[in-house]
Amino acid sequence: MRGLAVIPARGGSKRLPGKNVRLFHGRPIMAYSIECALRAGCFDEVMVSTDDETIARVALECGARVPFRRSEATADDYSTTDDVVAEVLDAYERMGERFDVIVCLYATAPLMRAEHLLTGVRSVQSGECDAAFAMVRYSYPVQRALVVRDGFTVMQHPEHALSRSQDLEPVYHDAGQFYVASVQAFREYGGFWGPRTRGIELSELEVQDVDSATDWALAELKYTLLHASGTN
Repeated sequence: MRGLAVIPARGGSKRLPGKNVRLFHGRPIMAYSIECALRAGCFDEVMVSTDDETIARVALECGARVPFRRSEATADDYSTTDDVVAEVLDAYERMGERFDVIVCLYATAPLMRAEHLLTGVRSVQSGECDAAFAMVRYSYPVQRALVVRDGFTVMQHPEHALSRSQDLEPVYHDAGQFYVASVQAFREYGGFWGPRTRGIELSELEVQDVDSATDWALAELKYTLLHASGTN
């Protein structure tokens, strides 16, 4: 089965200017996602979808391909990841290239591990699921969430006030690292999410959004800890 890895990386980040090529432990942060995809060894093509010349140059230096530029229609603040991936698939098909499995990796996910990515790809290839993505468990039971109503703080779900933590159902959220799907399912569902989607659980140490200077510092700390422990 032919696999395509797509790394969306547009220019013009507002919260962290130049985020996709900003140095993370001395290297462009995008390099970690590219190397993760290459190290997984399960893709026929690893490409970066970008509208930016600097990002394209760095992508090529890191071993990815940039066979075409992202269009203006998918380079604004409103286009979704699914929009970008669909555009990439369409462009490859016009070039006569077709794939069976499509993967989207975020460019700012330096904690991503090749074995987790490979697990997701294999689960789709085997037919165990149509799609897979990285997820992490909420560290605190969301059933005990607090809300402010009429100026007072109350439990959102008071029926769980006396519930033991171990009796509450675990709840997860998207880890913001990678998404896998068969191309057939992606086309059918219009994206990576469908009724037969599987989550691959990561630890909190392996997950960090990078949207601010504080996030960046936390990601670098986690990276150091993971490598010190031999996890990555």
